[in-house]
Amino acid sequence: MSTEQTLRTFAVHQLDQAPARLIDETSVEAAAVAYAEDMAPADVHQLSVVVHEIDTGREHCFRVDLDTGAAAPCA
Repeated sequence: MSTEQTLRTFAVHQLDQAPARLIDETSVEAAAVAYAEDMAPADVHQLSVVVHEIDTGREHCFRVDLDTGAAAPCA
């Protein structure tokens, strides 16, 4: 059995902002963290992002802690 995970495409943007950026990752959480790490200004420690699953149309909101890399659902 392979331990390789399949990459999926997600459209990710900051909460209440556009445009979205397409990101290939293995999970919605990984896409949220990848976007936040790439797009957050240097002085920001937390970023809220919306992840749209291209295949299913589902949306998820995460608050990403840029100090730890942890992603938690938006409240």
